[in-house]
Amino acid sequence: MTRREILSGFVPGSDFRAFLALQPEAILVEITGTQGSTPRETGTFMLVSASSLWGTVGGGQFEFIAIGNARELLGGTGGTDIMDIPLGPEIGQCCGGRTQLRFRRVTDAVKDELEKKQESEAERLPEVYVFGAGHVGRALAAALAPLPLSVTVIETRRDELANLPASTKSLLLPMPEALVKDIPAGAALVILTHDHALDFLIACEALVRTDLAYTGMIGSATKRATFANWLSREAGGERSWLERLTLPIGGSSVKDKRPEVIAAMTAAEILTALAAYRDRSSS
Repeated sequence: MTRREILSGFVPGSDFRAFLALQPEAILVEITGTQGSTPRETGTFMLVSASSLWGTVGGGQFEFIAIGNARELLGGTGGTDIMDIPLGPEIGQCCGGRTQLRFRRVTDAVKDELEKKQESEAERLPEVYVFGAGHVGRALAAALAPLPLSVTVIETRRDELANLPASTKSLLLPMPEALVKDIPAGAALVILTHDHALDFLIACEALVRTDLAYTGMIGSATKRATFANWLSREAGGERSWLERLTLPIGGSSVKDKRPEVIAAMTAAEILTALAAYRDRSSS
């Protein structure tokens, strides 16, 4: 079998259950141990059927070898249940570490195990709250959907919640600023409603808190200055709170105001902020 044949039929998506519904005969490939520099961590898994793949254990020649072994097991033509692969010149990679793999045929028991693993991981996902489902809000929800995050979009307009990704949760609230106090510590909050006054109310509630990983607002330098004046003169806030506010979101290095571009840049900001918060919390 050629490399092209082995790697054909990749099935993207976050739900392995949909893959197994279409490809019930499959091999579970799990990383059970790593040493040194490796492309993925222990616990990562992928599914390999005769014609398709779900997930990845790291790509490159290393994954090519793993897929080939899985398909030999699946077809009864050979293969092994355990592999210990050096990620060096021997296989044309330069990571320098080693990865141990376990191969198991998917059974009902294995499916149950994967279900529990996914549920456990879902409970620990960082939470992101997007206030507003206009053009940028929908683009941001789409950009965040494939990432390991729990995303909730909040709107005051019912119709705007109609075209969100299937994995995105949504809330229709007449006073979304009231929700902010209940958002869990360590979450990321992005403000991009259709109303600047509402943006300011939500941001004020967020900046009262010091335990959020990220608070961002769509806008410009002018909007930041306007908000700063409003915060100190009318809302009773402190200008020092602005140190915790990213405004505008998406940075200034890419001069492109298309919603999808702003969303991509903001998604990167959110991931960076969540990682920094996690590091601070664990130190």
